[in-house]
Amino acid sequence: MVRDADGGVHVRVDRVHKGLRVIGGDMMVHIDSLGALKGLSKTLRQRIDLDVEPVLDRQSAQAVAATAFKAQPSAAPRSELVIYARDLKPVLAWDVLIEGTLSSGLPSQAHLIVNARDGRLLDRWDDIQTADALGSGTGFYTGTVPLHGNQKSDGSFELVDLTRGGQTITDMNNKGNVLFGGPRGTVMTDDNNVWGSGTSTDRDTAGVDAAYGIGKTWDYYKQVFGRDGIADDGRGAEGRVHWARKLVNASWNDSCFCMRYGDGDGVETGSVVSLDVAGHEMTHGVTSRTARLTYSRESGGLNEATSDIFGTMVEFFANNPSSPPNYKIGERIYFDQSAGGAFRYMYQPSLDSPKPSTQSADCWYAAVGQTDVHNSSGVGNHFFYLLAEGSNPAAGPASPTCNAGDTKQATGNVLTKGIGRDAAQKIWYRALTVYMTQNTNYAGARVATVKAATDLFGATSTQTKAVQAAWSAVNVN
Repeated sequence: MVRDADGGVHVRVDRVHKGLRVIGGDMMVHIDSLGALKGLSKTLRQRIDLDVEPVLDRQSAQAVAATAFKAQPSAAPRSELVIYARDLKPVLAWDVLIEGTLSSGLPSQAHLIVNARDGRLLDRWDDIQTADALGSGTGFYTGTVPLHGNQKSDGSFELVDLTRGGQTITDMNNKGNVLFGGPRGTVMTDDNNVWGSGTSTDRDTAGVDAAYGIGKTWDYYKQVFGRDGIADDGRGAEGRVHWARKLVNASWNDSCFCMRYGDGDGVETGSVVSLDVAGHEMTHGVTSRTARLTYSRESGGLNEATSDIFGTMVEFFANNPSSPPNYKIGERIYFDQSAGGAFRYMYQPSLDSPKPSTQSADCWYAAVGQTDVHNSSGVGNHFFYLLAEGSNPAAGPASPTCNAGDTKQATGNVLTKGIGRDAAQKIWYRALTVYMTQNTNYAGARVATVKAATDLFGATSTQTKAVQAAWSAVNVN
């Protein structure tokens, strides 16, 4: 529940049909300070009238899902009969959860949605949500920073921050991909509470960056939004560093309430423990406890964009001179900074790849939800940059806008003015926590952010008009 200063409340409600969970059926109920209903935010707008007796039995559904998983499972699949309501017509389906390790080395906890009538695979997403990557300590990317170490009874220290809910840094000894679901690794310890040396030969160095990033993300959500930790329950997250060698990625996992950091490939990239990546990953946890944007189609792109947006805002919040803030994601992990590499570029998302087939989208178009969620996130990222900074900010870089018909690459030059990061981030956070639901798409995100801006600044305010203009500039009208 979200409570406004005027006494109004916003309550998130899940829908159940004949005892079955409805995926895509959640809603937010908005009640004013006098207890009157103000409205509903929902994506499912029809009554459900379904027989809940499946034609396809549980074992057959699990077999279909196992074939589609295309990786080695680490445990027996689990399945639940549900109503799947992310498409126009709700259907009876099996939600099959399979855990395992993908060929890339990434762990996976995949939900495979199988039609309970005809066995068709309807959807797929992963609970492990990835990014295309404080005593005293010296990290790879953060320089020398203050760290909190917990002193044990023997006088040694462990990298546990009791001031931030017991935040813990664990060394997985590069065996994370074979220990999926198994041992948790070893909590980092030190004799003198001075951690890391800034070099890759010192295993504590990655732990410094992870601890700093997790801590700054905690501080950001606490100080900017009054949120007490990722789940808003005062509990600190765990950072699992040295998850796997040659892994140029990081991930958030709800089941362990933890982040997992790869060590990079050692050739072009170092350990994936940069500040904006930490902010990105922890934000997946925030999303999973608020809007719960499903990690596929346009809602999956919005999920990723939300993590990019707040990962970037964490970077600006920290304002660390060793990791200067900008609108690139993961650029610090690249050894050759002159080459300009990054996971994503919010001001012009299509810069992430020279190949149109793998580029992120600058603009919304009808098929954008059919692309990978990291690519469809470009629409949300581009919107946020235009909202916060404008299309041609004095501090740069310039951001091309979208002409009608543009898809992956924007070709327009419409001048939009930004409203500043502070207003923009507050609008997005309110939209996420009050108006977005599991199945919100980009059209729904426009509605949600306009409502959020109206709540915060007024219907005719400069900020609300800027929200509308920024969405139009990425072809979400």
